[in-house]
Amino acid sequence: MDRRRIYLVDDDPSCLEATARMLRLSGYEVSSHGSAEDFLCSVDGESRGCVVTDLRMPEIDGLRLQQKMDELGIRLPVIFLTAHGTIPSTVDAMRHGAEDFLTKDVPMEVLVAAIERALAREQAAYRERRELRRLEERFRRLTPREREVLQLVVDGNMNKQIAARLGIHERTVKLHRSTGMKKLEVSSVATLTTLWNRLHGKV
Repeated sequence: MDRRRIYLVDDDPSCLEATARMLRLSGYEVSSHGSAEDFLCSVDGESRGCVVTDLRMPEIDGLRLQQKMDELGIRLPVIFLTAHGTIPSTVDAMRHGAEDFLTKDVPMEVLVAAIERALAREQAAYRERRELRRLEERFRRLTPREREVLQLVVDGNMNKQIAARLGIHERTVKLHRSTGMKKLEVSSVATLTTLWNRLHGKV
């Protein structure tokens, strides 16, 4: 999927068309949607790019759209482009992670700058998710005993302590430790600890 795709959401057809045209001239792939419902039907958790949406729309407004995206696991960054911004709505949008909150009369270069920031953030988040998925795949290769041994290693236990704790021979601990670290593709306890904590949300 194109990471430079812009999902433009606005119930005003003339604004939708004009903004889409300008964004295409600026080099973006643009997917235009006349309602939040139409947009939500076109994306999923694997979609790439960013969203530029109006604030006031019938049925589902921009703030509710932002909330529904969170609920559905749609991780696209959101830029609000509106003629009806207020301080409370701006604060609400930013608190829920909006990339920016702009008025419709903003110069195109300001909108483009906001989009570039949003795309850069989306790309970084995508790389992080992809690396985490790869890490999870490596952890799934571990046997229950290997996980048990490596957890104790991460907790700072020596091989002899692990052997006593689990009631197994120290040579067996060394074997599980070595095999588990090979499966995780790590060569040091420091790296193992970093990956382990990352997977378990401690860093």
